[in-house]
Amino acid sequence: AFRNVGNPIREKSWTKGKGKAEMKYIKDYKDGDRVFDIYLCKHKISAVTKNGKPYDTVVLQDKTGTIDAKVWDPNNAGIAEFDSLDYIEVYGDITSFQGVLQVNVKRIRKCQEGEYAPADYLPVSRFDREEMYQELLSYINGVENTYLKQLLQEFFVKDQAFISAFKQSSAAKTVHHGFVGGLLQHTLGVTKLCDYYCSTYPLLKRDLLITAAICHDMGKTKEISLFPENDYTDAGQFLGHIVIGVEMIGEKVRNIPGFPEVLANELKHCILAHHGEYEFGSPKKPAIMEAMALNLADNTDAKMETFTEILENSRDNNGWLGFNRLFDSNLTGTRME
Repeated sequence: AFRNVGNPIREKSWTKGKGKAEMKYIKDYKDGDRVFDIYLCKHKISAVTKNGKPYDTVVLQDKTGTIDAKVWDPNNAGIAEFDSLDYIEVYGDITSFQGVLQVNVKRIRKCQEGEYAPADYLPVSRFDREEMYQELLSYINGVENTYLKQLLQEFFVKDQAFISAFKQSSAAKTVHHGFVGGLLQHTLGVTKLCDYYCSTYPLLKRDLLITAAICHDMGKTKEISLFPENDYTDAGQFLGHIVIGVEMIGEKVRNIPGFPEVLANELKHCILAHHGEYEFGSPKKPAIMEAMALNLADNTDAKMETFTEILENSRDNNGWLGFNRLFDSNLTGTRME
């Protein structure tokens, strides 16, 4: 039976890092399940119903994803005071609303440091970040143009604050690579594709394209805050990562004596055009072959990762997954033998 005596809603035995009951991750919940575990409150929004009754909409997060939760009686004595980015113990039931799972919350307790392991709540790349970074550095070491190599080293070898942010940043709030190390994973994926393009299409200027691939999303280190927030910064809202990235490159270029103006403009153009179309947020359309190649590589890696994440989140469903607006198609994970 549910008990709320002394330590609210606590029936399991929790100690600092030891003896913690096995956590149930968000991806494993089904309609009708009961929730009784600790999650990160990613967002909390208070509102009122049409009848004037207050309620809270909460987004719960762990490393496997997020789920919406509703607190229909926030003044209930069993609902402790909490806010966004607090770790909270939640008691409630999983329900399905318009085909989407959500939590009907009955009790909440704000947790203290030591009751949870932060690694359980932050989505992280499935690849080792240090190994990915070393592989990225190998591409930088392979750049022969003196000016482009120095530019890359200024960011990826000498700027420790940038390096730290780059390794931790996601590539997006949602859609693709929205996890710790996502920006690094995406950048490496795009760079590998561009490396392949260079071996197949000899007219491409390899040093320019590889540099553009490595730098194309660096503005996201300032556009999106680090986890657990993983939300747009003021600079991100006002400028966006494309403009921010071009500004970052321009600042470094001005401090490299003799950096050729045409080369700097070609590199900036690749960054400005890497979304390909105006309606996709690109200030310019590709005007040189390297910019076109970068746009194709960026689009390919983003879409393949998006499809991968859709399939991984639906691995228990072997049939059709329904219409997906990002692909404008009804998707399926079924493989014909």
